[in-house]
Parts: sequence; structure tokens; C-alpha cells
Amino acid sequence: MSKVAVVGAGAVGTAIAYAAQIRGACRELALFDLNAAKVRAEVLDLNHGMQFTPMARITGSDDLAVCADADVIVITAGAKQDPGQTRLDLAAANVDMCRDLVPALVALAPEALLLVVTNPVDVVTYAALKFSGLPAHRVFGSGTVLDSSRLRFLIAEHTRVAVQNVHAYIAGEHGDSEVPLWSTATIGGVPVKDWTGNGVRALDEEVMAQIHHQVVSSAYEIIAGKGATNLAIGLAVSRILEAVLSDEHRVLPVTSRLDDVHGISDVCLSMPSVVGRTGVESVLATPLSDSEMAQLTASAEAVSAVARSLGL
Repeated sequence: MSKVAVVGAGAVGTAIAYAAQIRGACRELALFDLNAAKVRAEVLDLNHGMQFTPMARITGSDDLAVCADADVIVITAGAKQDPGQTRLDLAAANVDMCRDLVPALVALAPEALLLVVTNPVDVVTYAALKFSGLPAHRVFGSGTVLDSSRLRFLIAEHTRVAVQNVHAYIAGEHGDSEVPLWSTATIGGVPVKDWTGNGVRALDEEVMAQIHHQVVSSAYEIIAGKGATNLAIGLAVSRILEAVLSDEHRVLPVTSRLDDVHGISDVCLSMPSVVGRTGVESVLATPLSDSEMAQLTASAEAVSAVARSLGL
């Protein structure tokens, strides 16, 4: 059996549960939310579609005990981002929430991995790690998995190739200081900067700057239009869950505490990382250009400053 507990049955938590159900990511899915009527309704709705998805047991409650003995606990609860608000603006409230929540979850499921989705995910992951007392590899966040997917989609759209053949990562903060790793981005093994396939000109500096801007600003556009980003993050987190529960050793740009990666330590940031059943197995020191190195260092400093301001 593989059990996933999702803490928070809001737009993001339910999208994660829905994606995990459709993709058959786990055999047991538990939702927790303080709103008893909401979590009951979401569980009913998910169960009513069970005929059309891989079999799973789906339960929910406003009692945290529903998370007991989970293999992975996904934390999505907390204040959500309002239009015009940055992810870092949310930090104080959501770090404070972790102070009691995380130790309670660890007590209920001492063997679980903690997968943080709550924003600002880098700061909240660092807080969750501190409050959990767990080894660093067992507490990580969704990081820039979604941002990297946005980057790949936009590169694919520009070059007219399938997104699955684009390999490119966003590193650093899941937020305004995130860093597109253009120097190692490829399409079918061809560096994106050299791409001339399909008669499409290579991605020049102007196009790369436009794409980066779209990656950073797309969340704000979605929040302004519909109130929350939920569907793509649901799929992204489901993909992380599959990598963990199937022990895939898959490379994903999750956020975890860095220990001398490109000289950066004691801050949670996203880097391409090998993810499997034990959590983050290793963080890859992906080659960086001088410009990317400078941007990554600045991103680390921005996230560290917020963590320090909250006494972490």
C-alpha cells in the first residue's frame, strides 16, 4: 500500500488529489481540511468518479489523524496569494502555521516524507525542515517543477517541437528571482541557443528574455484571471509523488536544503535533483554560466533574507 495525505482541501490540494487519482499515483489518498463540510464534499466528488480511474481508497476529515501512517504528506494549507501579492509576502503567516502543524504531522506519520507546496515554497520548506526534526532529504518542496514545465512549454511553442523533447530547468527561488538555466537547455540534444530545426531561428537574447518574463509572470496572470493556479501544480505534484512512490530516481527541480551546491548552503532552493523513495537522493551541481551563477547566488540571498527576517 502507498498512502498520500494532502493537508489543505483548497483549490491546490484538491487538484493534487484529483491528478493523483487519475494517474493512479497511490492506493490510498487522505484529505485533511479544517472545513469539515468542504473536505467531505471533495472526498464524495472524487469517490463518485472512481469507476473511471485506477482503484484507490479516498478518505477525508477535519481531524488531522486522517494523515496517520502516510508515506508522503503533501502540505498545501495556508494563506493563499492574492492578486498583486508576491509569494514572499505570504511568508510570515505560512511559516507560523508550520510551527504547530509540522510536528503534529510527524507524530502521526513518523516515517513520512514531507512534500511542501505552500508558498513561498522555499521559505516554508526550510521552516518545515526546521520544525520537523527530520533529515534534510525527507523534507522538500515542489520548487520549480511547475516553472520548468512552463519554460519547456514556451520553448516548445517557439520552436514547434513536442514539449517532451525539450530539456530545460528553472533553478533558484520559486518566484521572482528564479533562474532559467539556458546554458544547459536542449532540444533533442541540440543546445536551444543553436536550434535551427523546422526552419525556426534560434532563441536569441530577446526571445529568451520574453520567455523568462512569461514564466515569472504567468502565475500572476492566472491568479488575476481565476483566483488561483491549481491544475498544472496538481499535475506537477502528482508527478513528484509518482517519482517518490515508484522509486524512479527521476531528476526533478524540487526545492531542498542545499549543502555546498555551487558554494550555496543552508537555504532551500530548487536545483535539478534525483528524487526517489527516500526523498531527495542527491542535488545535481548542474553546470552554470557566469551569469546564471550570479543570478542563483542573488536568488539564494533573497530567500535567505526572508527566512532570517522570520527568525529561522
